[in-house]
Amino acid sequence: MRSSITLDLPHAADNPRNSEGSFVTLADGRILFAYSRFYGAEGDDHGAADICGRFSDDNGEHWSDTDAVLVKNEGGCNVMSVSLLCLQDGRIALFYGRKNGLDDCRLYLRTSDDDARTWSDPVCCIPAPGYFVVNNDRVIQLRSGRLVAPAGWHRQRRAATAPNDYHSLDFRGIALFFLSDDGGRTWRESQDWRALPVRSGSGLQEPGVVELQDGSLYAYCRTDIGCHYEMRSADAGETWTPPSPSVFLAPCSPLSIKRLPQTGELLAVWNDYDPRWGGAGRTANPYDGRNPLAMAISRDEGQTWKCRKLVENDPGRGFCYTAIHGVEDGVLLAYCCGERKTGQLADLCIRKIDNEWLHEQEARS
Repeated sequence: MRSSITLDLPHAADNPRNSEGSFVTLADGRILFAYSRFYGAEGDDHGAADICGRFSDDNGEHWSDTDAVLVKNEGGCNVMSVSLLCLQDGRIALFYGRKNGLDDCRLYLRTSDDDARTWSDPVCCIPAPGYFVVNNDRVIQLRSGRLVAPAGWHRQRRAATAPNDYHSLDFRGIALFFLSDDGGRTWRESQDWRALPVRSGSGLQEPGVVELQDGSLYAYCRTDIGCHYEMRSADAGETWTPPSPSVFLAPCSPLSIKRLPQTGELLAVWNDYDPRWGGAGRTANPYDGRNPLAMAISRDEGQTWKCRKLVENDPGRGFCYTAIHGVEDGVLLAYCCGERKTGQLADLCIRKIDNEWLHEQEARS
């Protein structure tokens, strides 16, 4: 098997986009993959979408043929950007963004105590009004039980005059974190928020977070200045160090980091600008060029990254918004894989990588 696509979800005439998913292993051993399935004519970020799911009973080798609708569109625009978690109390948590417009996008939570057959009523995880971006596969639960939802807040420049009036939105993101200490019933904002300390058009966008073995938290955000920025917290997400450049060179596209349960290693997946891949590197448009898609492993809690190799390398396509899920015999990656001409976010795939390929030392293209 080595490294191969096990599920393709291309767009279609009445399904203009499939994107941004997350995995969870259920109590019965099946894997649920949930993603945003757009419908109608529009596939942009404010097009109509439901959250749908596919199931696998063989560690991601094969998937169910039809979609199960997990959350019907309840937003003025859509529901999207799923994070799935198996909580410490045994419930399955399904986090998603409910998007009503450019002045209202917030994270909601539903839970299931019957292996994703039924779901609770939604709970809003962001008490404040506004436009908050919480990427797919981002919410984590700490060993203490605390839930941490990293968010990028975008303020309003003025009132929107049309559904996609992006001039009303400040693209310079501010990173902050929402916390719950009662299993997701109530939420509050972290004490700190952070802004990018240099002039930028992006600010700190689409933050993610991972818990390290010493109990500290490592957070990362995409920027438009050629690399991701990083922050750290020593108090479970209450306060954060000032942001600083990380080792991850990239366009303005998301980085994903997860701990692999089978080994305890950290796995990072991102669009690597490193010149070793022979590509053009940094482009004039920082939101373009989401190729190649690279991965690397850290065995020392992010101090160094080894086994760096390419997952995808096709200049005609874009690869981004990766979900990571460790399984016994390898890892599952789900990511957008559309053509740059027709929309990088339009198509979605799941790739399974076996443990041998994952840990090979040499770079592969």
